[in-house]
Amino acid sequence: MAETMAEATTVRHHVKKRAFLFSAMRHYAGALRAAGYAVRYVALEDEDNSQSLEGEILRAVGALNPVRVVVTEPGDWRLRDSIEALRLALPVPLDILPDTRFLCSRAEFAAWAGDRRELRMEYFYREMRRRHDVLLEPDGQPAGGRWNFDADNRKPPRAGLDSPPRLSFRKDAITLAVLDLVRRRFPNGYGRLEPFHFAVTRRQALRELDHFIAHILPGFGDYQDAMVRGEPSLRHSLLAPYLNVGLLYPLEMCRKAEAAWRAGLAPLNAVEGFIRQILGWREFVRGVYWRFMPGYLERNALDAHEPLPAFYWSGETRMACVAEALAHTWDHAYSHHIQRLMITGNFALLAGLEPKAVHQWYLGVYADAHEWVEVPNTLGMALHADGGLLASKPYAASGAYIKRMSNFCRGCAYDPSVSVGEGACPFNALYWDFLARHRERLSRNARMPYVYATWDRMGDAKQAALRGQAQAHLIAMREGRL
Repeated sequence: MAETMAEATTVRHHVKKRAFLFSAMRHYAGALRAAGYAVRYVALEDEDNSQSLEGEILRAVGALNPVRVVVTEPGDWRLRDSIEALRLALPVPLDILPDTRFLCSRAEFAAWAGDRRELRMEYFYREMRRRHDVLLEPDGQPAGGRWNFDADNRKPPRAGLDSPPRLSFRKDAITLAVLDLVRRRFPNGYGRLEPFHFAVTRRQALRELDHFIAHILPGFGDYQDAMVRGEPSLRHSLLAPYLNVGLLYPLEMCRKAEAAWRAGLAPLNAVEGFIRQILGWREFVRGVYWRFMPGYLERNALDAHEPLPAFYWSGETRMACVAEALAHTWDHAYSHHIQRLMITGNFALLAGLEPKAVHQWYLGVYADAHEWVEVPNTLGMALHADGGLLASKPYAASGAYIKRMSNFCRGCAYDPSVSVGEGACPFNALYWDFLARHRERLSRNARMPYVYATWDRMGDAKQAALRGQAQAHLIAMREGRL
């Protein structure tokens, strides 16, 4: 195992993300040694560290003289390609084994996708439920008579909605050393390093899972899409970082959630929604990533080329909703999925931000972000840059949605009820301008005629005013005044 600058600086990673990964690695190495394994561990500041994984494999081969090298398949295309290239440099055979942290292998996903013209997560998810016997009645029908309870999980925040108490783990000598390392080696890194609350061992991650099932899952469903000022997580699980590095396993999480429902401890809409994110969405986006990479990363179906505004990094914007989501990101290396999709992602979509720049930002700032999961979510779900491969329509919304689903608009410099003129919410005019810019493509979408009928009823003068206001917002964005 090796800590390397090449991997730590692929993008501008959040300092908490670096600390979490390094600490989890060091603790895992210790667990392996305690179990009787010999571990060659190269720390970031070791004198002979070549600072790349490929270099450390070559150095280990030279030192240990093995008969072969065995590698678990990397999670992203870049590293898989690099490891494959090592075959030419190694004096011994190289075996790449499947990544067993997933329930659907790449080959199984390819077989499911076959020659389908459209890949829709819902049908994949149903197949995965059947394959693993999750939330099924004895006759094979879905629990509760429906496969999907998403319609029940979209309540706006009620007054006083907040996050239940969360766990925080005592920092041992390993984690303290890692925090010191990150503080010294990445002094200008993005984000706030402390307080540091992450689980860094399998045992701690299981405690996080059990705490979520017992205390948070019951309210996960109803307010899954709600956003509240000062509450980065609300009823969300905070388990994705542990799942994505292998401290938790997907099926054990699904089984525990299902058991809570069958015991009457959590409602079905919450449990089904949680399981759908793991058994459905997580497995699906990984399948999409590997099926369409490396070209997927280059997709830009909406021809979006605006540079990423500086406020994504600084958090300095007059838009209260964007500032709130960015503050959560800076402090915690986390904001929940609706803030990512409908605040920072929605703005990037409406403003026409360049997809690859947005991708690099998302990949860097979130502790759970790895390329296999982040690229489809960013380019496909948030930016519609894949032309509708992942999502049947763009997730575009005006300020009215943000006002309905959050309390972010109170005290904002912009008014979500105003579209043109002083104090106009940027999301409003940018929303209509986005639809107008892409009418030729989007009007063919079966889910869009009603929206365009509303636009057509506005008349030429109102349309021109909205589009002019959108241009004013874009100029303000470029000049750092938005």
